[in-house]
Amino acid sequence: MPSSAGVARRARALFDRVTGAGRRGAVVQVEGAWFVVPPGVFDPVRFRSGALLARVVGAEVRPGQRVLDLGCGAGAAGVTAAKRGASVLATDVNAAAVGAARGNAWLAGVSVDAREGDLFVPVIGERFDLVLFNPPFFDDAPPPPGLDARAWRGVGVFERFVAGLRDHLAPGGAALVVASTDGGGPGWPGALRAAGFDVDVAGSRAWPDETVDVLRVR
Repeated sequence: MPSSAGVARRARALFDRVTGAGRRGAVVQVEGAWFVVPPGVFDPVRFRSGALLARVVGAEVRPGQRVLDLGCGAGAAGVTAAKRGASVLATDVNAAAVGAARGNAWLAGVSVDAREGDLFVPVIGERFDLVLFNPPFFDDAPPPPGLDARAWRGVGVFERFVAGLRDHLAPGGAALVVASTDGGGPGWPGALRAAGFDVDVAGSRAWPDETVDVLRVR
């Protein structure tokens, strides 16, 4: 197995090749794996909630499960699931995020089927044992430019997710959904229960300016 430093060097080399040396972006570590985060792609460490979701995924996923990483960003949650032995499909509306998820799976030595598209559109007719989603916290139009803004802001995204979730859960399946005290997050457990789901908290972390929960939805 390559050393952690060796994998980090490969991650930086991949970042420079994909984005150009000196470009803004990051190489970060989540749950023991290195992730290239190109410009315009959600950074799971800088924005905290992605790393928290990956930590919960590491504890929740079981080998052989079929997992959907919805709005995958750089792929931290999906790659973590794949490292635990799950079969992972990842989607994102941002083509750069899809490319990053593929590259980061390669860095981690796992396989992730990454597809470009909005929410469940790339997986019509498919069902999963576990769906992972870190939604935009604010229900309004993102400011231009930059697709990374869509990770934080989007009109009706959470409502469309709730409407489509049941059609993509296998029997006995569940979702892990990130909710924050910022934006609309405090109302999301009630909205999910109103749609007929059971909701509890799989993981949580508080910062001085924000508390983030990972909701377990069944």
